[in-house]
Amino acid sequence: MSNTSIGPRQHPIERLGTPLSPSATRVMLLGVGELGKEVIIALQRLGVETIAVDRYADAPGMQVAHRSHVVTMTDGPSLRAIIERERPHLVVPEIEAIATDMLLEIENEGIAEVIPTARATRLTMNREGIRRLVAEELGLPTSPYAFADSLTGLYAAIDDGQGGGIGYPCLVKPTMSSSGKGQSLLRGADDVAKAWDYAMQGGRVSQSRIIVEGFIDFEYEITLLTVRALGASGEVETCFCEPVGHLQVNGDYVESWQPQPMSEAALEKSRAIARAVTGNLGGRGLFGVELFVRGDQVWFSEVSPRPHDTGLVTLASQRFSEFELHARAILGLPVDVSLRTPGASAVIYGGIDAKGIAFAGVAEALSVPGSDLRLFGKPESFMKRRMGVAVATGEDTTQALSRARLAASRVKPLIA
Repeated sequence: MSNTSIGPRQHPIERLGTPLSPSATRVMLLGVGELGKEVIIALQRLGVETIAVDRYADAPGMQVAHRSHVVTMTDGPSLRAIIERERPHLVVPEIEAIATDMLLEIENEGIAEVIPTARATRLTMNREGIRRLVAEELGLPTSPYAFADSLTGLYAAIDDGQGGGIGYPCLVKPTMSSSGKGQSLLRGADDVAKAWDYAMQGGRVSQSRIIVEGFIDFEYEITLLTVRALGASGEVETCFCEPVGHLQVNGDYVESWQPQPMSEAALEKSRAIARAVTGNLGGRGLFGVELFVRGDQVWFSEVSPRPHDTGLVTLASQRFSEFELHARAILGLPVDVSLRTPGASAVIYGGIDAKGIAFAGVAEALSVPGSDLRLFGKPESFMKRRMGVAVATGEDTTQALSRARLAASRVKPLIA
């Protein structure tokens, strides 16, 4: 498996300045939801000046950054204008829906360094780019897949009428989406039209291309948080957090726990796949590599070149959370991926459609032993919008998960 880093030469920050002064080290985050917010907090603890950019006002990270801007990030000229105005040293994409061609220009012209690289951001912004890289260039194991641009093409991709195609059951996803949006599990031809319509609604940007994936009968799935950071030699080295197990419902993360028990052979294969993929993408920072596992067999699923929602568990379980690891890695600082204690996380959904909601039961939730909360501060709630998360520690992951579930259940979103 290849571990060749591809992309521009990296230039780690040599010294950290004082925010809001001429010496400031400036980092701009593109997309500042709950994950970006935690990265901003981690950067500020190291004296970094932070600029938050998102497509809607009052996003969680905007509430803690030094400055913020509302920008349509899929519009290249608008994105370039705000980068040229703010002149950040580092640009850190935290979502997929970004004008990546413009980021390539920004990087090539030396205006700012893109984390981990503009090429990595471009490849991972849609499932087609990364799937073709992993399966066709790197030759790593993945589920069978095909792409389609129309409902007719989707039918043909699943069943070409000649005994070929992906077959049932299968998964249909927009090539550009996140958090399970637009994703469907199809068990027969009656599901196809509905899945196509749902995929068209769930894409991050206006486009009509989808991926069809053959269903893998896996035992469990993991996120292997993989960190590319400068080692003692001054060269980029790869290290791994303990595997994170997680439960997804309709493609959306609901619970996670760390460490996920797995065989030594499966763990080694997982690390080899993650090393090959992230090594090819290059740069510095934390990557969330999703993998399917059955026995000692491992298949690549997806990769995000940024902190991962399932990694929220690390707020409780590790010496440094995934957000702190990302901040340190992109700044060229040493990292420590050690596990502190078994931990778990459980999502808190909005449960109502309303703006400016309130939360009851917070004290009761925090009375659960070993528990903690993050309420994200999103300006608008939806029934299935993630508005917070409970994390907890325990003697083992079973106890930690029980505590996280209990704490999450005690938080009650209310119309203010």
